[in-house]
Amino acid sequence: MSNDPGKYPFTRGIYKNMYKDKLWTMRQYSGFTSAQESNKRYQYLISQGVTGLSVAFDLPTQIGYDSDHIMSEGEVGKVGVPINSIHDMETLFKDINLKKVSTSMTINSTAAILLSMYIVLAEKNKISIDKLNGTIQNDILKEYLVRGTYIYPPNQSMRLITDIFSFCEQHMPKWNPISISGYHIREAGSTAAQEIAFSFSNGIAYVQAAIEKGLDPNIFGQRLSFFFNAHNGFLEEIAKFRAAREIWAEIMKKRFRVTNEKAMMCRFHVQTGGSTLTAQQVENNITRTAIQALSAVLGGAQSLHTNSFDEALALPTTKSAKIALRTQQIIAHETGVTNYVDPLANSEQIEKLTKNTIIEVRDIIDQIDDKGGAIDAIKDGWTQQEIVNSSYKYQQSIDQKEKIVVGLNKYTEDDELNINLQKIDENALKKQVSRLKDLKVSRDNMSVKNKINAIEQCSQTNENLIPKIIEAIRSECTLGEISDAMRKSFGEYK
Repeated sequence: MSNDPGKYPFTRGIYKNMYKDKLWTMRQYSGFTSAQESNKRYQYLISQGVTGLSVAFDLPTQIGYDSDHIMSEGEVGKVGVPINSIHDMETLFKDINLKKVSTSMTINSTAAILLSMYIVLAEKNKISIDKLNGTIQNDILKEYLVRGTYIYPPNQSMRLITDIFSFCEQHMPKWNPISISGYHIREAGSTAAQEIAFSFSNGIAYVQAAIEKGLDPNIFGQRLSFFFNAHNGFLEEIAKFRAAREIWAEIMKKRFRVTNEKAMMCRFHVQTGGSTLTAQQVENNITRTAIQALSAVLGGAQSLHTNSFDEALALPTTKSAKIALRTQQIIAHETGVTNYVDPLANSEQIEKLTKNTIIEVRDIIDQIDDKGGAIDAIKDGWTQQEIVNSSYKYQQSIDQKEKIVVGLNKYTEDDELNINLQKIDENALKKQVSRLKDLKVSRDNMSVKNKINAIEQCSQTNENLIPKIIEAIRSECTLGEISDAMRKSFGEYK
């Protein structure tokens, strides 16, 4: 077993020279109010040096409702951008070169629809889809676990995921068809070891499902990616990232008999810990984020999002988003850490923490295997209960001041909030709904009906759904209509 960077089991990094050859992708997560407003923010971030976009979608888009649906009331544009049709997608990426920018989309239940919209957008821009570079989150199992933006039952959701895997393998070789997320598991209160173990158990379920569909893990394994949290506990987090690479490489090699080393690499995006931000003394969050971001870089992340200091109170303003980006740029260009590969290797403490994390994660994965795997452990509520127990313990430690949070349970003061917060433009939200209503009147509704029927019928076969969804989007079908067609065939998960 090699201990060199770029060699199995990749503990010290997946590339030989890491950031000496190429910096991580600075990928700032953004989206709010409308496609127009979000596009302005993207243009601004690109002008300030962002090297990858990350799209935040509003809640109705995440759970398959159009902006004019009764269930969408009060939620349109609040926590992300509303996307109803191909026209919204065109506005969202107006004047952005899809050939040059790598796009990540944080979307799960409706991932097949948003990916299809991105494909149709590329077609309209005369870009061959095999040139598209980016990631779709597409990790539904953690939605049943912690986030709750599922629509369909687990088996039907897994079918959609493997349809995406299959389509991307054939047509989009540069696209990551999934980003298996430990981030939200950690945000819900898990420990560092649980974050890795639960996301890897979900990953095992996805790999097995893809193999059962006839796909080769030596090929699709190269495009699997992960999404982790950079939390408090600086050395523990660095060790966690190192441990994750070794464990995943071993899972792919030993469990799935993968021989292609590229398919054993654990490539991951990191976001600093949203749940660690305080609403008290908000400027302290700049320091927290910088330390967490540094742990991600010392841990060898492939891409990084730094949270804005005001996010405990509202969506980021332009100013706070810029400070968050500058934090990454200062780490990249002023600290000198990028001149060294895995600079804390052979530190007694880091090696010990890495080893202990590996042991703990393997033990949790074994427990999940004994329960029949990730899906069974989720169905019987075991995994959820483990997270609840850890979350309770963590909160108790803060309440009892065993863990100090500066400004929250120590060094407190009567805070006078004198920062400007990001406002949502209610007029823009009204325009969003009226544009959608106009579209539903002006398009060819006979064609829409035919395409929606085709999706409904295809859902009841084993045929890949993605081509049918792409055809529907070309005919101006909306996200809500396509989701409803699958709701009819698949049912909804309660």
